[in-house]
Amino acid sequence: MAVSVEDFAPAHLGKDVDDVVILGGGLAGLFCALKLSPRPVTVITNAPIGEGASSVWAQGGIAAAISEEDSVEEHRDDTLAAGCGICEARIVEDMTREGNQRVHDLLSYGVPFDQDLEGRLKFSREAAHSHSRVVRVRGDMAGRAIMDALVAAVRKTPSIRILEGYIGESFIGEGRYVTGVLARRRGGIERLAFPARAVVLASGGIGHLYGLTTNPHEANGHGLAMAARAGAVIADAEFVQFHPTALNVGRDPAPLATEVLRGEGATLVNQAGERFMEGGHPDLELAPRDIVARAIFREIEEGRGAFLDCRQAVGARFRDDFPTVFAAAQEAGIDPATDLLPIAPAEHYHMGGVLTDANGRTSLDGLWAAGEVASTGAHGANRLASNSLLEAVVFAARIAEDIQGLMPTPRSAFWDEMDDEPGLPSQRNVEERNAISVLRKTLLKNVGVLRDAQGLKTALADIALAEKSCVRQSIKNMMAAGKIIAAAALNREESRGGHFRKDFPAENPAMAKRSYLTLAQIDKIAADALETA
Repeated sequence: MAVSVEDFAPAHLGKDVDDVVILGGGLAGLFCALKLSPRPVTVITNAPIGEGASSVWAQGGIAAAISEEDSVEEHRDDTLAAGCGICEARIVEDMTREGNQRVHDLLSYGVPFDQDLEGRLKFSREAAHSHSRVVRVRGDMAGRAIMDALVAAVRKTPSIRILEGYIGESFIGEGRYVTGVLARRRGGIERLAFPARAVVLASGGIGHLYGLTTNPHEANGHGLAMAARAGAVIADAEFVQFHPTALNVGRDPAPLATEVLRGEGATLVNQAGERFMEGGHPDLELAPRDIVARAIFREIEEGRGAFLDCRQAVGARFRDDFPTVFAAAQEAGIDPATDLLPIAPAEHYHMGGVLTDANGRTSLDGLWAAGEVASTGAHGANRLASNSLLEAVVFAARIAEDIQGLMPTPRSAFWDEMDDEPGLPSQRNVEERNAISVLRKTLLKNVGVLRDAQGLKTALADIALAEKSCVRQSIKNMMAAGKIIAAAALNREESRGGHFRKDFPAENPAMAKRSYLTLAQIDKIAADALETA
């Protein structure tokens, strides 16, 4: 990867280009923009900042070893254990060691983390953590509170320009360089080119490619596909985490019943009232997420149903301590203080993404990545609860520092308009909507909690057929992202962490390593699968 100023600013760009362009207005993108200040930054975001980002929906909080009873080493070890043998140890060490500093950064931006009467941070415990180390806001409002504070800070920062309502479609590049972003106005045909000396990809995850997800509509994998199409290496794409306890009440996205509820003592039961985690894992309801998700999935698949019982553990405190979950339950006609909450596993987080190094650099020069779209190796095969927000701020800050050290501060920033493409026939939009529906259904059914070769080949065939009716590049990107996940899952013939193959149900020690694929390799896997389907 490049290490000089010249490498990141090819001569043909000239001086009149945007300095830094950040694609994505979630936690990673906004935090990086703030850390780059007073450097001129343009943030391109699909939805208005503070909306449409998965960060807003995060309920648990940020995991960080801050309390006197905890240690960085224990947080590191918990993270490595959850990652099932394929975490990047150095990355985990860096992330956990910098957690304290990043939490205090957020406090300085005005995030109202829960504190006791003496002003000390309060901590909660989540699954697979050996200590209470999750800092939160009013029980289940951390994501919203963090984003509200960062949005307010960004709005007050004159060096940050926000361009809302634009969807990234592809990268502008020459050779090994990424030199800008091509984006289209949401709902229209206008396109803009954003030449840049540095591009930070912070576009979020792939959750809404699945028919049942806790993620907003904007989490559709477009950034992952853009990077893959530009030639970036994709890592660990097969590892998808399904949150065990999404509220199964027919909403899309599905409301999340935060893991903190189980940390408070809520139990998992079936229709007969049996605690089905008994005998399944020593930690019962606080077992790693993949184990809990599979247990819940089996109860539902075998007709016994699955429910979260908060009546004794939380009871009358529910409205005040967990207002977000309480409101979602009330909308569905459920009182969680007295009723069982129907639950099902839903796509929640993607451990895979665009391969990056410890400073967020991708395999393409001029392109950094942070947040869920990136694969730093911090999570391995299975993310430890509440490590995602931590990873986002740690590596967003590292990217800002890296860019500041590589590039001189520019004079100004600007953008140029590109020629518009012809309008799209309205009937094509109907066909594309049908294609998206096919994509979401086949990923949920065939690339979900439990997988096998036949189902994965079916998914690849479904995606290939659906893609034929797609015209807009943004929709083609969704199809490409789905293909990346399915092909990577087919390629890993073992079960590990969030990736469980019914036809290969055991871990294979020979495969205790990360996966690295380019789009050309993914296309080859998909083509071979179609021949044998």
